[in-house]
Amino acid sequence: MSAPSASPAPAAIAPPPFLPKRTVVLVGLMGAGKSAIGRRLAHRLGLPFIDADTEIEAAAGCTIDEIFARDGEAAFRAAERRIIARLLTERPLHILATGGGAFMDPETRALIRDKGLSVWLKADLDILLARTARRSHRPLLKNGDPRAILQRLIDVRYPVYAEADLTVISDDHPPEYTVDRVMEAIAPHSVATL
Repeated sequence: MSAPSASPAPAAIAPPPFLPKRTVVLVGLMGAGKSAIGRRLAHRLGLPFIDADTEIEAAAGCTIDEIFARDGEAAFRAAERRIIARLLTERPLHILATGGGAFMDPETRALIRDKGLSVWLKADLDILLARTARRSHRPLLKNGDPRAILQRLIDVRYPVYAEADLTVISDDHPPEYTVDRVMEAIAPHSVATL
C-alpha cells in the first residue's frame, strides 16, 4: 500500500506592487460592482475587504431590508454614517465598499475625502439593471419600476459621485479587467512595496 500523496502547497501570493496611502473607498450605485471588485482588489493588494452594509447589519442585528422597514431610511443613513466613520478612523488600511447612498451624505462624503481615497465605479443604466435584477435584497428597487428608479438615482447621484477622487468605468468586461483599471487609477496615490 503506497503512502498517501501530500497535497500540493498552495501557490504563493506575490506581494502587491504598491499599497494605497489611505483606505480605498468604493462608491457608486447598487449593481456597480463595489463588493465584487472590492473583494478582488483587496486580495490583489493583500488588504482586508470590508463591506459597510455587512457591518451595518452586524451592528443592528438585522438586515438592511428590516432596518428600512422598521426604522425608515433616515435611521438607516444615520447608522451608515456612524459605521463608516468608525471604519475610516479606527480600522487599519483596508478596501471599503459603501452602500449606494453613503456618498450622498455630506458628512460621510467629507470624512471619506479626509480619511480615504474614493473611487467611483461608474456603470450605465443597462449594466445596473442587469446586475440588480439578479438580486432581491435592494430595498429602493422594491416599490416601482426598477429601470425608472435606477434612472432617477442616476440623475440625482451621478453629479455627487463625480466628486470622488477617481472614476473607473464598470462595464460588462470581466471583474478582473475592472480591478486592473482600479489598480491603475490608485497607483499614483500609493506607496511602492517592492
